[in-house]
Amino acid sequence: MLQLKNVFKWYDTKAGKNFVLRDINLEVRQGEFISIMGPSGSGKSTLLHILGMMDEPSEGEYHFIEQPVHKIKEKQRAELYKKHIGFVFQAYHLIDELTVYENIETPLLYQSMKSSERQSLVADILDRFNIVGKKDLFPSQLSGGQQQLVGIARAVITKPKLILADEPTGNLNSKQGEEIMDLFKQLNSEGVTIIQVTHSEKNATYGSRTINLFDGRVEKE
Repeated sequence: MLQLKNVFKWYDTKAGKNFVLRDINLEVRQGEFISIMGPSGSGKSTLLHILGMMDEPSEGEYHFIEQPVHKIKEKQRAELYKKHIGFVFQAYHLIDELTVYENIETPLLYQSMKSSERQSLVADILDRFNIVGKKDLFPSQLSGGQQQLVGIARAVITKPKLILADEPTGNLNSKQGEEIMDLFKQLNSEGVTIIQVTHSEKNATYGSRTINLFDGRVEKE
């Protein structure tokens, strides 16, 4: 499904190149559930952002669904992202001025879709995530767990092939965190590929394999 070949990421500083990722080689098959672990500053989030096309490698190749991401134009990358990838952030990234319903509907507005079709998809997701009663509330009126549920609902509404999750339970209590991880497990069983960055050994066990990063390198699997 996706492949990174000899990927480096660095930032130029007065003292020279500051490497964040070094020589990353990674292959992910459709339907896998992968956990990326490592200490703070090891490059986990940078790697996830490159996979999510929010950042570009300084050097190396990235192939996603047989497309050479490192060669195509920004507009094509944006299309690939919108069509195939859902991103779940630790800090939720909901839009404060929009209701739960409007937040979930947002990704669909970028697709040429009839209003009735959008309504039907949002209704299904609200029902599935048991948040129908919250649809007219604003993010500030929700608990952390509810906000993260809305964030995941928004990420999966377009039926992505790949979900990227950056510390998805980092701001939640253990019960809320467990519910979110069970939800990811369920989505994965339905064929969605999931790559999560996590500090939690427990959350990592939900994945089918773990990739350990240290100082920007893949240490071991």
